[in-house]
Amino acid sequence: MSSEISISVAGVSKCYNVYSNPADRLKHALYPKAASVAGMVGARGISHGLRARRTHREFWALRDVSFDVHRGETIGIVGRNGSGKSTLLQMIAGTLNPTSGDIRVSGRLAAMLELGSGFNPDFTGIENVQLNAAVLGLTPDEIDQKMDAILDFADIGDFVERPVKTYSSGMMVRLAFAVQAQVDPDILIVDEALAVGDARFQAKCFARLETLKRAGTSILFVSHSTEQVVSHCDRAILLHDGTVHQSGLPKDVVHTYLDLLFGKGRQAKVNGSPDPFDDGAKLALTNGDTAQTQGDAFQTRPNYNPYEFRWGDGAAAISDFRLVTPTTTNPSRIEAGTPLVLELGVRFLRHVHRPIFGMTIKSKDGITVFGTNTELKAANSTGTLGEAGSLGHVRFAFDCRLGPGDYFISVGIASRDGDEVVPHDRRYDSIHLNVVSEEFFGLAKLDVTIDTIEATP
Repeated sequence: MSSEISISVAGVSKCYNVYSNPADRLKHALYPKAASVAGMVGARGISHGLRARRTHREFWALRDVSFDVHRGETIGIVGRNGSGKSTLLQMIAGTLNPTSGDIRVSGRLAAMLELGSGFNPDFTGIENVQLNAAVLGLTPDEIDQKMDAILDFADIGDFVERPVKTYSSGMMVRLAFAVQAQVDPDILIVDEALAVGDARFQAKCFARLETLKRAGTSILFVSHSTEQVVSHCDRAILLHDGTVHQSGLPKDVVHTYLDLLFGKGRQAKVNGSPDPFDDGAKLALTNGDTAQTQGDAFQTRPNYNPYEFRWGDGAAAISDFRLVTPTTTNPSRIEAGTPLVLELGVRFLRHVHRPIFGMTIKSKDGITVFGTNTELKAANSTGTLGEAGSLGHVRFAFDCRLGPGDYFISVGIASRDGDEVVPHDRRYDSIHLNVVSEEFFGLAKLDVTIDTIEATP
């Protein structure tokens, strides 16, 4: 990544006028000054014989957004629907003008803002490639030189000779991405376009993005896939209600985004008030040991990750955990393939109807390796957990067939309120797991046998 700035966004805001009916829109278009005066008169409460009426209301999609993107940097932009992501990208691409603020872009910019945007549905694939490449500034000779690479990347066969209106959504994004990525732009903007591609094409696209990044291309990447943001971005920006809510390391920003998306807000501890996660319970766990949970015993375990991210409404608490193998408890290292039990100590401070217990294992890069919960897989249960004051433990037993490396385990308790998932206590990346092996490499240990057989002449 270079110190050279490719994109500079300084104090950018965008306001839309929202009209109650088409007639007001027409009046404002024909007599903008009169409409403005009417709005001012109405706001000040001065009539002077005029019947003032505000013809529209203002909607601010973005307010005072500022950030820089350096050459060769990949920035992920996340946020809920309606947070202003697409509006921001359209202004950077030049298809929208900001109401206030300044945007400076240095170099050739290619953008995939909407599926099939810039395509003429009646033109063939090849004709649209030529048109889009010309718009991006390529000469006819440069287009001819890159045509084979573009068509090979798109890999849609004879459809390149057919009108684009006959394409499926997957074929459309293949052709669009091929054009934008193969013209070697200085800046590439991708807005959710890869979501419709299949897994093989997505892998191909991300490999191309990595090549462009190494060549110095700056990339703005919008996706609801938090794993893609963590895996492929150097930095992330969280937009919320039209403002920059957070900017920093992708993992930290994604945690905050998930909290806004699914959480009910973390319960802050007020001086003198009880902490909803401080339950003080004593639970009898595996092998007859007693796990002390005075305060939060979770944090005292050797495998605890102090950089965990925790949130929930406090109706339930995960107070303790233990990792148990056939030979040890809370081991610093685990041999790949070893049987492992993850045991959680839990307590319910309020009644929770049909609680859901879950765990997820991620690589250190944030890639989900495995995840499950009691809604996906039935639990063997004794007694009923969920009543206020009830306590117990939850055990996940599995063979640790992970590849050598560092992993982080997230655990949680949630429930459903209709279609909405209500988090009660979620502890993201709270348990560190180090797996070792000298037999193989990769993400998973498979039962592989190797035979060498000498053939007879």
